[in-house]
Amino acid sequence: MTPQRTTTRQRTVVRHAPGKLFVAGEYAVVDPGNPAILVAVDRHVGVTVSGTGDVAGPGEADVVISSDLLGARAVPWRWHEGRLVVCGADAAQQAGKGLAYVASAIETVGRLLTERGLPVPALSVSVGSRLHDNGRKYGLGSSGAVTVATVAAVASFSGLELSADERYRLAMLATARLDPKGSGGDLAASTWGGWIAYRAPDRAFVLDLARRLGVDRTLGAPWPGHEVRRLPVPEGLSLEVGWTGEPASTASLVSDLHRRDWRGSASHRWFVEATNDCVSAAVTAIGTGDSQGLLRQIRRARTELARLDGEVGLGIFTTRLTRLCDAAEAVGGAAKPSGAGGGDCGIALLDAEASRDISQVRQRWAAAGVLPLPIRPALEGIEE
Repeated sequence: MTPQRTTTRQRTVVRHAPGKLFVAGEYAVVDPGNPAILVAVDRHVGVTVSGTGDVAGPGEADVVISSDLLGARAVPWRWHEGRLVVCGADAAQQAGKGLAYVASAIETVGRLLTERGLPVPALSVSVGSRLHDNGRKYGLGSSGAVTVATVAAVASFSGLELSADERYRLAMLATARLDPKGSGGDLAASTWGGWIAYRAPDRAFVLDLARRLGVDRTLGAPWPGHEVRRLPVPEGLSLEVGWTGEPASTASLVSDLHRRDWRGSASHRWFVEATNDCVSAAVTAIGTGDSQGLLRQIRRARTELARLDGEVGLGIFTTRLTRLCDAAEAVGGAAKPSGAGGGDCGIALLDAEASRDISQVRQRWAAAGVLPLPIRPALEGIEE
């Protein structure tokens, strides 16, 4: 069913969603029910939604999307059988440069509105990102953040009052349509903020549920394997973030792993069991304020990722990521790649009171070609 477009109210809604960093649990978390730890960061994607005016005539756009990553160009879309279709071949080229997640988020909210018998308004959607710098991506979960922010902004503009869990679930449905292998941990971090323990749902199950029952009923149904729990901020430790300057594709690395015979092997079972045990121990250490115990588990997580890399040859550890980790461990800290590796960012946990050690690590990173980023945890999720 194609949503019925209505005259939109002349108002504006703005929502900001933080980016994320994986602390532990990478690769194992893509399988439903396996735990990971993530932290939201104080760089955000902002989405502004306003109306396009009165009902447009035939041939005019139902939705207009613009992004600072596309320059000043706005891309027009029309509804067709419940999906958004780009108006014009030239606009389609622009849409392929990062608007797929925005469009999918709008479609998912639109389907919910239609199921509830509510009108789908004509929309003007503008995206601004601080998770990039002059077009360079840092690997801070921009796709997840823009999906969460778009869901929140469009839903609010359309008059929907949603809980944090409902916003996450809508974002999960929107992203799983595009990349069913993605764990959705970035969506959870962007939604709730702070430090979280996360277990991914079975994406194939929830997508099938949405196809059979609709989005609305799927939001309230049990999602096997899924769990999100807020964690306290680790005591006595400073989170340091270094960017390697080497962009990486999480989707490509995870897909590469899925294509290999390693999955289902004894080595795979060992990695998942060891990683799950490591994450569980790290969650316990955070909960009890055991900073040294947390550092031991982060070092262990690095070891397990290195073991995986050595066995499968994914290229998780680049030279710069290895040097980033070594510099932190040299002063008694712990460090590892954040996310799938292959570039992007690495994280370190260092003694918050040892300012000289922190300065030394940053200097060693800079000498190794790693850029220290002025990033701190974002304790809140979606903000206006």
